[in-house]
Amino acid sequence: MLIDYLTSIPRKSCKVSCALLNLSSSIYCSTVHIVSKYTFKTAFCKVSSNVRDMKNAVIGNNKQKANLIVLGAVPRLLYLLQQETSSTELRTECAVVLGSLAMGTENNVKSLLDCHIIPALLQGLLSPDLKFIEACLRCLRTIFISPVTPEDLLYTGPDHQTILFNHGAVQNIAHLLVSTSYKVRMQALKCFSVLAFENPQVSMTLVNVLVDGELLPQIFVKMLQRDKPIEMQLTSAKCLTSMCRAGAIRTDDSCIVLKTLPCLVRMCSKERLLEERVEGAETLAYLIETDVELQRIASITDHLIVMLADYFKYPSSVSAITDIKRLDHDLKHAHELRQAAFKLYASLGANDEDIRKKIIETENMMDRIVNGLSESSIKVRLAAVRCLHSLSRSVQQLRTSFQDHAVWKPLMKVLQNAPNEVLVVASSTLCNLLLEFSPSKEPILESGAIELLCSLTQSENLALRVNGIWALMNVAFQAEQKIKSDILRGLSTEQLFQLLSDSDVNVLMKTLGLLRNLLSTRPHIDHIMSTHGKQIMQAVTLILEGEHNIEVKEQTLCILANIADGTTAKELIMTNDDILQKIKYYMSHSNVKLQLAAMFCISNLIWNEEEGSQERQDKLRDMGIVDILHKLSQSSDPNLCDKAKTALQQYLA
Repeated sequence: MLIDYLTSIPRKSCKVSCALLNLSSSIYCSTVHIVSKYTFKTAFCKVSSNVRDMKNAVIGNNKQKANLIVLGAVPRLLYLLQQETSSTELRTECAVVLGSLAMGTENNVKSLLDCHIIPALLQGLLSPDLKFIEACLRCLRTIFISPVTPEDLLYTGPDHQTILFNHGAVQNIAHLLVSTSYKVRMQALKCFSVLAFENPQVSMTLVNVLVDGELLPQIFVKMLQRDKPIEMQLTSAKCLTSMCRAGAIRTDDSCIVLKTLPCLVRMCSKERLLEERVEGAETLAYLIETDVELQRIASITDHLIVMLADYFKYPSSVSAITDIKRLDHDLKHAHELRQAAFKLYASLGANDEDIRKKIIETENMMDRIVNGLSESSIKVRLAAVRCLHSLSRSVQQLRTSFQDHAVWKPLMKVLQNAPNEVLVVASSTLCNLLLEFSPSKEPILESGAIELLCSLTQSENLALRVNGIWALMNVAFQAEQKIKSDILRGLSTEQLFQLLSDSDVNVLMKTLGLLRNLLSTRPHIDHIMSTHGKQIMQAVTLILEGEHNIEVKEQTLCILANIADGTTAKELIMTNDDILQKIKYYMSHSNVKLQLAAMFCISNLIWNEEEGSQERQDKLRDMGIVDILHKLSQSSDPNLCDKAKTALQQYLA
């Protein structure tokens, strides 16, 4: 079959074919027909020569590389690379050829991975020969920068950062930061930026590492000065950013406020290359994401908010790019600028109302977000949704800009079909748009939001379950009875119980919040309890008996207080001795919040202006409730004391 293929390939591939055939015969000679030391040496000389021929044939020629792979060269090269009998020179040449193949197409890399090249190259790093090690490292680097290489094949996560840290990576790399070689300094810097990212243990250690009498943060600050290469400035800023986010450097430290932040803002300038602008904006977004003061400082530095608007106009008709290849590259990657701008806008507007206003007033901002929600790039869509979510925290903007641009329409489209990471942020944004004062609430509900949200509560993804029930809780607040009935119908009793027994406390709290909002206003309370009363009372009992925190039990008692406020619904409590005993128990609880919640239940049950109040008062007196009220009227807590006195007055009236 191999011979048939060789006769059909183009003439230009003959050199590759010959080299491979010669290599095959040489390997065969050296492994099967070794009859003497002379024969062995001669065979391996031929092998080395054939490998060199391969190397010369494939350099810069993707077609030749593909032919070589199809002809089965990779397994043979790996065989030679791993043979202890192979000379170091031969093994090095094999690694070089494999590295050249990896520089071809993504299919080439896939073929190399299928042949299990990674373990072979990693084993090569144990060699004492530096040239062979370098060839293996170059090949590994080429493979791992390919998008088709699975990340889990090498150290990528926090656990792996810790493994490297525990094996002395920090100490062994630190001195390289003062190397005379720029390339060495840069690679050491890049190692630290990766090691420190989202890793407090590494970051806390880096703060105290000394190199030639200087602390690492001081060295990083020197490296981000304006006279240093842009690559070095950016990477140093990333190191300091990671250390700051990990808590190793304070957010108000001068090296962050006066050095790192201004450096990253400079990287956002339109004078910088596309990659630099993207990395600068994304790093700055990460630096300021959780700190209000840094957000405010960044927003007024070098007109950043206006500067970011240029990210959406790139490349412009008056672009300074004269290199056609560069222009073609940037056109293909312009979406990365939009993604970075959305990310940074999201961080800038995370907390401050004035900043949000400035962002929204930026030229065509809302239109850009709406367009971003429907872009083909999933990363741009995610960043646009994050930006929208950040801005949706503004009550003023929900009432004005969000309504003027009907952002709920593209948002609902995103929610119909998107990966979970997008759905999580989009559903969080929808929660805000469904708040009672939002003009978007009504049209969103008319578009079928309740059904969508009910389906989210069944998701295996925890964040989606939380957001689904949270949004329903917002929908139910002061809603009409029809809306509440639609929610109960969409959830079903079975699903409601499933949510009330969810292991996550956030899901449980939001579900209780939903129930509390559903059970508001007497007609609604009586209607819902007439159809779902038995199941709701059963759920309340299970939660009050379970091992739950104070907040969960307080919310549950508040639901009981709402039920007790119904006209007919309160009888479901009065006829349930088990529930009454639980209310009595919580009146004497050590936690004041639970005592107050239980007091609300009693007050609603004994209010003397309502029909049947005398019978309810008598039953509760017989249970010893009045005695407890007298004790609570002497409480040191003023709220509890007042509630107890008010309740006692109902008995005296």
